[in-house]
Amino acid sequence: MKPFLFLAARPEADAVGPEYESMRVAMGLEPERLEHLRLDREPLGEPPLDRVAGVVVGGSSYNVITPEREKSATQRRVEDDLARLAEAALARDFPVLFTCYGIGVLTRVLGGTLGTRYAEPADSIELTLTPEGVADPLVGVLPERFHAFAGHKEAADDLPPDAVLLASSARCPVQVYRVGCRVYATQFHPEVSAEDFIARAVVYRHHGYFPADELDAFNARVAAASVTEPRRMLRRFVELADAEG
Repeated sequence: MKPFLFLAARPEADAVGPEYESMRVAMGLEPERLEHLRLDREPLGEPPLDRVAGVVVGGSSYNVITPEREKSATQRRVEDDLARLAEAALARDFPVLFTCYGIGVLTRVLGGTLGTRYAEPADSIELTLTPEGVADPLVGVLPERFHAFAGHKEAADDLPPDAVLLASSARCPVQVYRVGCRVYATQFHPEVSAEDFIARAVVYRHHGYFPADELDAFNARVAAASVTEPRRMLRRFVELADAEG
């Protein structure tokens, strides 16, 4: 069976390994079936869609809406790589799941707009599937209402052209969408457990996702949250990509 590819876009080294491991466990894959590429260190090159069963794009402290003149050369290259991946996946309707930061890149490729209006501080949030989400082969494995962990400074202002809205939250209308049959994007983090999210908060304590002096309170809220469903979406992503490949 073909491997899957996880593309990491985080420049914070302390967060990279744990993110990969969270994703691997959530997808139910052995290490040899989930390849790992750090885009901050190595260019993607030609998207390897013929060689892999599917691709998952992780989160990042980068923001797509940062003015181009203020982006580092590394961030500009990462976004160029992810944009080329998105264009290739859209052209072939290839299984790719863009999460958090990745949804911003895909939204821009699709001609959508991003802004800060629908930002969400890091926390557990409740999401609701749309009727299209309930019927979707990937997202439909989730309950109509479920909780997930999210934290982002930018989001889609509106659903991008040609996308199908699959889930929303009270504070952020565009939480999950699909383009074609097999390209998906989520604003929330489907891979993290409460323990993962708490560990990630230590790395990003001073990045503005929550008040830095409230780390203990943040950790207590996360530990008490009931977030059990989102990982099912990643297992389902693997099942569908393997079956279709």
